Amino acid sequence: MIDSKFGPTLGSDGVTFRLWAPAARRVEVMLDMPHDMRRSDDGWFSVTVAAATAGTRYCFRVDGEMQVPDLASRFQPEGVFGPSEVIDHGRYRWRATAWRGRPWEETTVLEAHVGTFTPAGTYRAMIDKLDHLVTTGITALELMPLADFPGERNWGYDGVLWYAPASVYGSPDDLKTLIDEAHLRGLMVFLDVVYNHFGPEGNFLGHYAPAFFSPASTPWGNAIDYRIPQARRFVIDNALSWLGNYRFDGLRLDAVHAIVEAGDPPLLTELSREVGRFAAETSRTIHLMLENDDNRASLLDPRTDPPNGRYRAQWNDDYHHAWHVLLTGERGGYYQDYSDPRSGIARALDAGFIYQGESSAHRGDEPRGEPSRELPPIAFVNFLQNHDQIGNRARGDRLETLAQPAAVEAALAITLLAPMPPMLFMGEEWGSRAPFPFFCDFAGDLAEAVRQGRRREFHAAYEAFGDDIPDALSEATFRSARLDWNELASPAAQRRLSLVRRLLAIRKDHIVPRLSAIRFGHAEASSTGLLTAEWEIGGSGSLRLIANLSETALPVAAPTPPGETIWGDRPRDAMPPWGVVWAIGDT
Repeated sequence: MIDSKFGPTLGSDGVTFRLWAPAARRVEVMLDMPHDMRRSDDGWFSVTVAAATAGTRYCFRVDGEMQVPDLASRFQPEGVFGPSEVIDHGRYRWRATAWRGRPWEETTVLEAHVGTFTPAGTYRAMIDKLDHLVTTGITALELMPLADFPGERNWGYDGVLWYAPASVYGSPDDLKTLIDEAHLRGLMVFLDVVYNHFGPEGNFLGHYAPAFFSPASTPWGNAIDYRIPQARRFVIDNALSWLGNYRFDGLRLDAVHAIVEAGDPPLLTELSREVGRFAAETSRTIHLMLENDDNRASLLDPRTDPPNGRYRAQWNDDYHHAWHVLLTGERGGYYQDYSDPRSGIARALDAGFIYQGESSAHRGDEPRGEPSRELPPIAFVNFLQNHDQIGNRARGDRLETLAQPAAVEAALAITLLAPMPPMLFMGEEWGSRAPFPFFCDFAGDLAEAVRQGRRREFHAAYEAFGDDIPDALSEATFRSARLDWNELASPAAQRRLSLVRRLLAIRKDHIVPRLSAIRFGHAEASSTGLLTAEWEIGGSGSLRLIANLSETALPVAAPTPPGETIWGDRPRDAMPPWGVVWAIGDT
């Protein structure tokens, strides 16, 4: 159980309630009656209530007026505007007591949204689908953010109570049961966390602790000032709470490039060190990942275990963008930076990031990224789809509706067998065509602001498609995003699932055992569409790829590639359209 100064603490003498409210004159904890809290010089208010216990519901009254939930609430059974509930994390009896995690090299991720993964949309309902993930070859389930949010539906990136798992999906014990059942099946479970902003509705921190925020802003709200010790401790304790109290196997930190006031040492460095210390103390394997539009290779270190200031890997948006341009022909927005997609794919396979200091037209010709080739390939999580790249489209349409099946299957054959850890988005393993549009459940002026903001963002799409653009605030939009597991019965879905299972079985047998020794080698793409790539396997040979990324058969020299073929048919004199061949052999 992880202790923290933030949130209630159960003891033999009752429950101690705390709130950091430096701008408040008076704070009371409200139970059956108000209890005055004692103020210290550093802005903390505290009181121990003998009658309180696990299950007690409470809130704080600030300066005799505003009633607010606990910023570090462990559970909000009535939503973020209701009372907080005292949770005893020590009561849960874990079954997977021997579980300590899995090595990073074994990672194959499936990203999922709890509320749309099953018809019921709950933690417990997900348990019934875990065996499907295992038989598919998935080793890690990554959940989109769970920090409680306002309303009944949300992607999770508008969380306001970071310690409280979203109550619309179930209780804390329900979430623990999901993770426990995953561990019993050998599945890691990762959590996406948002440490760059709070959501726009349901957070009252600015009223009683404005020092938590800096004058700067992010695209999504006020920037957090991590030069403030309390703000820094709040986030680090939050990470440790998810990892300790819920036994998540790792965290993915969302949009860290939007952390404005990182402090000294930078928040990311200290958080990684603290997590590494916790992993060592508990003899667990814990993984930390980043989303970072700045492509800072210096933040990555997949080999050091436990983490010690850096991160296992980064979601590689570059890789996705190049593939998306190739498969769809779209070149608007940030896709303009990937006008030569085949060369971009080759560069990502050759060196990790595509942008390693080059100027970005989309970013006003500013340089972007750092050299990444000296890192091992496992520092980059590659994917063809994720929540952002589907959901931030006007209609939330998946790749299956935009590209030819043969081209998508070629992209899968490359992505799932390349040395980089692959990630699929829920349903991608069977080629689901269910959209995943953006959805939320705000009220009043904020709801209308969201509607108008999306109309401005997708002006051209609204002009082209009109009423076909889903309303983010509509419950129907949320329902449309639910996976239709009945799709699995179709012959097309079974073929795609069979393909993914075969690829991941090959990855397990042939790629994973060699990943600790694999280094970047060389990759290039011809103007005709022929892609070749090679990775060094220590002193034991190479992993080789040849692929035709075009709709026309291409002549090739035979026999290519040398070595034992693990996927595809060796070309005699020509590669068929979208043909892919993988081989392992001596150099």
